Amino acid sequence: MAMLKASTRKELGSREVRRLRRKGLIPAIIYGHRQEAVSVTLSEHDVELALQHGERLLEVNLDGRSENVLIKDVQWDTFGQAVLHVDLFRVDLDERVEVTVRVVLRGTPAGVAEGGVLQQAVSDINVECRAAAIPDEIRILVNDMQTGDTLYLRDVPLDDGVKLLDDPDAALCTLSVVAEEEEAVAEEGEAEAEPEVIGRKAEEGEGEQDESAG
Repeated sequence: MAMLKASTRKELGSREVRRLRRKGLIPAIIYGHRQEAVSVTLSEHDVELALQHGERLLEVNLDGRSENVLIKDVQWDTFGQAVLHVDLFRVDLDERVEVTVRVVLRGTPAGVAEGGVLQQAVSDINVECRAAAIPDEIRILVNDMQTGDTLYLRDVPLDDGVKLLDDPDAALCTLSVVAEEEEAVAEEGEAEAEPEVIGRKAEEGEGEQDESAG
């Protein structure tokens, strides 16, 4: 769990935000647990580093007092590169929270040798677990998948105490052959092009008849 140092923020508004960013700081708010919401500033570098490492649970030190918070929302700039604002929700380590966790597929499916292509339909799932047991990511092996196989959310391995909140019957990934579909699309394209070729031949034929008539 990463630890960040926060400072109370009194001045609000877009002008103040620009001033903070010039100093390498970003605005944030800490709320929840029936306590007063507090506007703070955090180090932009520390926040971005925590996000890159997939941190969800943070320990924030504010005015000499530490509390555990959960990253609830992150606002990015238009290009999705710079963090503009962070919402932090107070939590106890033993309380259950709802979070979104990334699902990572590992391995090479056996069916790839037969022309199969792995397509992942879902990259993130929603789960409920203890705040202290939030997984950074969930890995699932796909080595045994054959052409035509589908893995569902119910197949995602979850640790004890982690509960899936999404539809268990939703597809996670599928191994299918797409070459036949591409060939069918190509044939349809050729079929649509044929009338134009016939039309041009007809025009050429008409030109020959006109020359012979002349």
